[in-house]
Amino acid sequence: MKFGENLKSLRKLKKISQEQLADKIGVTRQSVSKWECGESYPSMENLLLLCNIFHCKMNDLVHANLIDLDHLGEEVKMNVAKLSRDNQKKMKNLSKLIYILGKILKIISLGVIILVAILLIVLPFISKNIEIGKNEITVFNEKLQYEVREEEIWLKDKKNEITLVGYNEIMPLKSLLTTLETHSLFVLILFTEFAFIILGITLIFLYLTFMHLEKLFTNFYHGETPFTLENVLHIKKMAKYMIITIIVPSITGSFCELVLNIDLNIGFEMIDFIYILFLYSMSYVFLYGERIQKDSKGCLYE
Repeated sequence: MKFGENLKSLRKLKKISQEQLADKIGVTRQSVSKWECGESYPSMENLLLLCNIFHCKMNDLVHANLIDLDHLGEEVKMNVAKLSRDNQKKMKNLSKLIYILGKILKIISLGVIILVAILLIVLPFISKNIEIGKNEITVFNEKLQYEVREEEIWLKDKKNEITLVGYNEIMPLKSLLTTLETHSLFVLILFTEFAFIILGITLIFLYLTFMHLEKLFTNFYHGETPFTLENVLHIKKMAKYMIITIIVPSITGSFCELVLNIDLNIGFEMIDFIYILFLYSMSYVFLYGERIQKDSKGCLYE
């Protein structure tokens, strides 16, 4: 029998001191202390009073394992089912770390959006100072010559220093050089502007994803429970925005590859959809948890 340990656990879950419990029953604090230490046991009348205070059955007090939820009353059951203080602390710290990370990523993505917008504006002016010729590119009167040799590309700057481009970089670079030679500067600038627009749209949805990530884990940190309808909506929106950030660049990238005949190495990755499917399914898990919690009138954190 673990009456003393069970009494102490229930008292702490109710956040009642030994003095307060003693006043409710009409005994001394020393009596309550002796009960919890196992030095003595309360009378039957006091046992019934304890059951009334903790809203539990007598068997709950004398049962060997208080965590056996089937033997507990509903209110005690919800309290015992709460996370331990150590686990709560870990959950709170992790939530704080993630919402701070989300805030940082949101700020970074906003900065990149501004940078892309600036490039989108200045690109037409920069293009006036770009010339593309056979095996050479001139930018602001600075010439860069290149030469393709089998599986190697040699670059030469104004100092006539030759740089060898490695094998792993050759295919996308070679495809890019071919595109530069076969299309007019106007077409290249037009598609570059189009690419910046798509990149900007993608970054905006990425910014929204980080914003909801920050709000979600802010709620985790400050809320009584993560199982709320607001958090469900945050997870669903994050999943939708992630779908957009994957589909939009992939479709537009494939279009540019087709028109410009260039290999941008852009495509759909099955693993990305698995991530999104998992995230979207989590919203239904949280919705289910919210409904169960609402029915039982419980909360996760103390």
